[in-house]
Amino acid sequence: MPKSRLIALLLAGWLLALAAPAHALDAAAVAQLAAEDSAAKIEAVGKLAADGDAAAIPILRALQNDELYAAEGRILIVRGDAATDALTGEPVDTAAAAPEPIVVNNRIRNAIDSALAGLRLVAPERELRLAAARELAGGAGAAMLPLIRAALERESDAEIADLLAQAAATIEIGSPDPEVRRGAVRVLGRSDRPQTLELLAGLLRRNADGDFVEPDAAVRAEAEAAIATIEARLFVPRAIGALFSGLSLGSVLLLAALGLAITFGLMGIINMAHGEMLMIGAYTTFVVQTIFRRYFPEAFDAYLLVAVPAAFLAAGLVGVALERTIIRHLYGRPLETLLTTWGISLILIQAVRTVFGAQNVEVANPSWMSGGFHLGADVVLPSNRVAIVLFAALVVLLVGLFLARTRLGLCVRAVTQNRAMADCMGIPTPRVDWMTFGLGSGIAGLGGVALSQIGNVGPDLGQSYIVDSFMVVVLGGVGQLWGTIIAAIGLGEVNKFLEPYAGAVLGKIFVLVFIILFIQKRPQGLFALKGRAAEA
Repeated sequence: MPKSRLIALLLAGWLLALAAPAHALDAAAVAQLAAEDSAAKIEAVGKLAADGDAAAIPILRALQNDELYAAEGRILIVRGDAATDALTGEPVDTAAAAPEPIVVNNRIRNAIDSALAGLRLVAPERELRLAAARELAGGAGAAMLPLIRAALERESDAEIADLLAQAAATIEIGSPDPEVRRGAVRVLGRSDRPQTLELLAGLLRRNADGDFVEPDAAVRAEAEAAIATIEARLFVPRAIGALFSGLSLGSVLLLAALGLAITFGLMGIINMAHGEMLMIGAYTTFVVQTIFRRYFPEAFDAYLLVAVPAAFLAAGLVGVALERTIIRHLYGRPLETLLTTWGISLILIQAVRTVFGAQNVEVANPSWMSGGFHLGADVVLPSNRVAIVLFAALVVLLVGLFLARTRLGLCVRAVTQNRAMADCMGIPTPRVDWMTFGLGSGIAGLGGVALSQIGNVGPDLGQSYIVDSFMVVVLGGVGQLWGTIIAAIGLGEVNKFLEPYAGAVLGKIFVLVFIILFIQKRPQGLFALKGRAAEA
């Protein structure tokens, strides 16, 4: 054969090899997607994923999005008025084909999610492979095992390889071979996922006949050792997460109770409408957010910078108006004050329902407050909670500086300690009263801003925190800033540590019983009020 002809034949073969696909989709598996039985569909999804052909991705996504149809023995992808053959990509006339949609349920959708994750394992981008490996480590079908093993053999990234090994072990733990199960348990012992603990604990349970779910004693012993190792590894992240949850709740309680501690200590007013100041602050945040979203969308992430002073002013002005018109006539009459402020709270709630409606409204987090800080073991510190803790610390610092370094703060402390003596010394106690009441209400408005970032805002928002606020004030000591801080953080931590054992409701009951017993022994709270008025 002439050399030129040989070269031409080799070149033609090379071009044909390039034109041909590296993998051919399994036509039988694609056709099986239209089966009536869900198990058959799930099996077909697993086959397509196990082949590792990226051409299966658009078909599986179409099935996931309810865009896959069956017509005359063909599988079609239908989007709008256009339809194409899933295997060949050729356009199909839907009028002539009369396609019928392929129905999927949640089980099939879960299988599709796993399959798409498996197919992403061949992506060149590390982040895509890492996300796919994390998804598969949370659980994958047995049909995915060959694909996971193949991806594990060629994976050079240590983190991704470890996740793939755990994904494979999660499947192999159901193997009939005890040696394979033991090796799978040993691999799972390197995990820090709480789901892995549940999986391993399932091996140590007994069935209805009283026998162990895992019949092999060596596998059970390996599972016990793996559980102990994982529990030890999870202890520190879980403890940090629980401490932060308590600190976060304590920060919210502190913002809710700080203003109440000042006004209660100064005037002895049992202000049942204090929770509605939180609500006013939260709705002010919602209004500011709406304005920014409509008129300044490009500056939306900065809306909190306007919402914070706006909420302080709105709640503060409402507080001043209430003190000047109603509350100042009720000094020295605690029962009448309690009933009046309770009535005021109902009026404010109804006013908000009239203006904004009875349904909750949503306040979105700025982008810089989205996400969180991952500590491992599925423990994440949400960015919005971290921001609230820092915000509460800033508010406490500013209030402390106000009380210690300003003339009005000095007057507030003087009136709190001995109102009669302060009046004799020329301090204008009525003016101090309304200014301090406005300050306390404004601080509650700031608490409303914080609450709007961790949940929906509704007319009954303040009712959820008024009792806790009074508990913080009474436990910490009336008018005592440090007492309020310690009581709020302490109650937050105790609540969060009791919840896993007693539940949220019983935990709160235990806290309430403790406070009642504590007040019986120490009526003045953690920090006693100083001054002649306290000694009288």
